Amino acid sequence: MAEETNRVKHPSKRVFINTVDSYASKYIAKFLAACATGAALVEDTDAELDEEGGSVQDEQVKTSKEGTFQVVGTTSGKIEEKSNFIAEEYTNLTREELFHHLMDSDVIIYNITEHADQIEEASWAVSALHKEIDAFAESKMFILISTVMTWATSKPVDPDDPEIPFTEEDYRRRKPHPNFKDHIAVEKLVVKLGKTNQRLFPTYVVASGLQYGMGEHVFHFFFKTSWLGEVPRVPVFGEGSNSIPAIHINDLAGIVQNLIDRKPKPQYFLAVDDSKNTINDIVRTIAFVLGPGKTQNVPKEDVYLVQDLRQAQIDSLFVNLRMEAVFLKENFNISWVSETGMVENIRRVTEEYKLTRGLLPVHICVLGPPAVGKSTVAEKICKHYKLHHVKLNDTITETLAYLESLGHTEEEESQNGESAHAEFLETLKESMEQNEGHLEEQYIIQIMKDKLESKPCVNQGFVLDGFPQTYEQAKELFSADDDEPEDARMEIPPHNIKIIPEFVFALDATDAFLTERVLNLPESVVQGTSFSYEKFPRSLALFRENNLEDVTVLNYFDELGIHPKHIGITTNDNLEYLQVMEKVMRSVGEPKNYGPSTEEVWQEERRQAERRLRQQEERRAEVEHREAEEEAERARRWKEWSQHLEEMKREEEELLQTQSEPLRRYLIDNVMPTLTQGLIECCKVRPSDPVDFLAEYLFKNNPQVE
Repeated sequence: MAEETNRVKHPSKRVFINTVDSYASKYIAKFLAACATGAALVEDTDAELDEEGGSVQDEQVKTSKEGTFQVVGTTSGKIEEKSNFIAEEYTNLTREELFHHLMDSDVIIYNITEHADQIEEASWAVSALHKEIDAFAESKMFILISTVMTWATSKPVDPDDPEIPFTEEDYRRRKPHPNFKDHIAVEKLVVKLGKTNQRLFPTYVVASGLQYGMGEHVFHFFFKTSWLGEVPRVPVFGEGSNSIPAIHINDLAGIVQNLIDRKPKPQYFLAVDDSKNTINDIVRTIAFVLGPGKTQNVPKEDVYLVQDLRQAQIDSLFVNLRMEAVFLKENFNISWVSETGMVENIRRVTEEYKLTRGLLPVHICVLGPPAVGKSTVAEKICKHYKLHHVKLNDTITETLAYLESLGHTEEEESQNGESAHAEFLETLKESMEQNEGHLEEQYIIQIMKDKLESKPCVNQGFVLDGFPQTYEQAKELFSADDDEPEDARMEIPPHNIKIIPEFVFALDATDAFLTERVLNLPESVVQGTSFSYEKFPRSLALFRENNLEDVTVLNYFDELGIHPKHIGITTNDNLEYLQVMEKVMRSVGEPKNYGPSTEEVWQEERRQAERRLRQQEERRAEVEHREAEEEAERARRWKEWSQHLEEMKREEEELLQTQSEPLRRYLIDNVMPTLTQGLIECCKVRPSDPVDFLAEYLFKNNPQVE
């Protein structure tokens, strides 16, 4: 009978999921796209999960399934690259266009756990579909992915025993968090409409616990803070004693798969794992595996200072609920990824987190003779790729200071009689006393190996600066651990794959160039270093001697198939190092860690804004200065023109004065006496036409006529 069940053929189903570019919708879509329809009906207790989190069914079961899930959905905005597991993606649809796609689908999944604007759309979608039940060619299913925050203020099942968990049967008694009243309203609507015609339009509500896994969502702040390692203690907001109902995102997807395949009679389901972890438990575990290993309780209000957390996520972190998903555990066939919770499965969850986020550590080694510029290149690499700069002297100094600061702890004294750290510190000091301030090589190797295996170097990666210097040092430093796989230990030479460099850059320059560079360094820089006039020739000679033999540190990497890239240094200018960095970046590729943080982005935007303001001020000042100069030039020219005009007028008046002098003299001597006499006569005679009389008089008495 079981064999016949395995051979049942299920038709393909078209599944619509909203906002397939959001966290939960994306991984539910990815999970379903890798499943065959009806696979959840097959009892397969040995089913495992592959690296992507998809269900790996028995080969016979796989071949017996012909149907698949064809996933389509909307996106919250234009995305540059289409997901390979999404058959169709829609953006900026009208309600009419959206309804057309809903009617074309067999299963409609609405996730309202991330975007508040999807709550109203989900309510509209289920209502619009319900109105058109009579037009359905075949049955359609509606699944609402909601949140346990709709239970946040529910009264305990038994007031005398608050430890008794809620189950699906208690869903009618649930009370939402004040900020999640819209969520419970659409939950009730979905359940109500599904009771009308369960054959043609079954509806389900899945109250999801806080989702984790595959890059993280609500818990991402704690993962990122731990991974970056920039704080000595990871913060826990508030007391941290609240119980967090949670579920791995692929387990949530498995529950959705079971709903589609099984069409169960109940309509409301809790999607939570078996854990009863508090937020304190979760953060402490994340910090231990990824970060400094220590946490610190901070005031609850400090959570609002975290720019990467939205209000809904903040509310979720303070929920305090004990829940148990009884029905799905008894009736569903789920290949659990994390049935026992995040704390129990933290190793797997952190690996998923790093892979999904692309947080792959980069291991680089920069080698070369003294004064060739290894530290300068290493610093530039560290700055570009956000790696840790590992220098021998600095690491030894760091280690000694750290051991000094630790002192004795009561626990170590009670267990070991004396502090292991203090004992190691004494051993190092004795070694330095016996070797004129230098450590024996075995302790150098141990200190450097501990540094490379530290959490920051394991998380982000490192740049080894000028170490190891010999084949034997490299062999000891990168020697395989006892727990390395057998095949890894059988490599020649054996090596520790966790800390071995992926890229080796060998810088080199001529002895003459290096000597000249050192001689040109200021005395204050070389004082007390290996670059001093007395020590440098010996250091350079020792380096050349170590690298003339057949067995060198570069040979060690060559034997492992890690072929060093040789880069020549010929000048002291910055352009040389820019060219070196170009070669490094071509070899290493793009950074494999977080881009700039929100604060760094804000600071960069502020710097750019300030730079733009300065440029605008400079341009404005330049324009004002230019206008002032032009105004001054115009005023100068106007003054010169006015002075020139006045001079011309004066000269013209003088010229006219000079030219009119003979005429005036003639008038005074010849005309004015006659004219005066004529006027006197005119006054005496008083003719009727004085002008004619005066003209006649002047004509008769004209001296020239006479």
